[in-house]
Amino acid sequence: MLNDMFEGMGFVSGGSFDMGADDFYPEEAPRRRARVGDFWIDETPVTNREFARFVDATGHKTFAEFAPDPVDYPGMLPEMGRAGSIVFVPPDSPVDLGGPPVWWKFIVGAYWRAPLGPGSSIEGLEDHPVVHIAASDAEAYARWAGKSLPTEAEWEFAARGGLDGATYAWGDEFQPNGKAMAKTWRGLFPHENRADSGLERTSPVRSYPPNGYGLYDMIGNVWEWTRDAYGQARSPDAPTCCGGSQHPAGGERFETRVTKGGSHLCAPNYCQRYRPAARWPQTIDTSTSHLGFRCIIRA
Repeated sequence: MLNDMFEGMGFVSGGSFDMGADDFYPEEAPRRRARVGDFWIDETPVTNREFARFVDATGHKTFAEFAPDPVDYPGMLPEMGRAGSIVFVPPDSPVDLGGPPVWWKFIVGAYWRAPLGPGSSIEGLEDHPVVHIAASDAEAYARWAGKSLPTEAEWEFAARGGLDGATYAWGDEFQPNGKAMAKTWRGLFPHENRADSGLERTSPVRSYPPNGYGLYDMIGNVWEWTRDAYGQARSPDAPTCCGGSQHPAGGERFETRVTKGGSHLCAPNYCQRYRPAARWPQTIDTSTSHLGFRCIIRA
């Protein structure tokens, strides 16, 4: 039974490493030495198949399946008082990338089993990362599995795969020899999506090469929760392809956590957060169509 806990996990021998970066976004600086202990980490983000097993066993309902409580959102607009989640809806033509992120919509009825809203499903997406996951959902799954969410340092150390100081999880070139190494945006964000049919959003886990620790999708595909509070305000002009950091009902009373790894929406022409050092603030009451998680077990 003990060995079953470690199935689908990779062991990472801890150590010290260069954490953060000085040459991309202000919230990643300064580059500094950090140390982590030994741990096992899921080889992939938690998939729809795995999350369904958890829900079937526990009856868990995700944060997105509950209407927001007006007590938590003073002054909430009436139309926001319904269960749902934030979904990427691409515009038909170019938009002002310096303006509001018009590609995000709050969709009533969107949640992990209906990732695009009513009428959608995860049929055929069983091996894609589960999305529309709030922090409480990730923590509930981790407890059920006998695991934990990683700290930011643990996550970043694992993502680097032993390449201390490299820009990407595979080296210093974004696409070595023209080869895509992670599920990121292809085309001009947000209106031109050149991904193969059926892969316009997430991709099945393990679709891209593993890093040096045998871990998949540490970069791209979906952003991943950590357990750490986000202790530094983001740059006021930081690109917002990565989603609003607050629930659309307008709450400001919730803790903000660090998410890591970038997603399938990160693009060279807008948001270059497909790197181990990248970080993004997300309030724990928020779920989106590009936000998932993976778990660890500390040695």
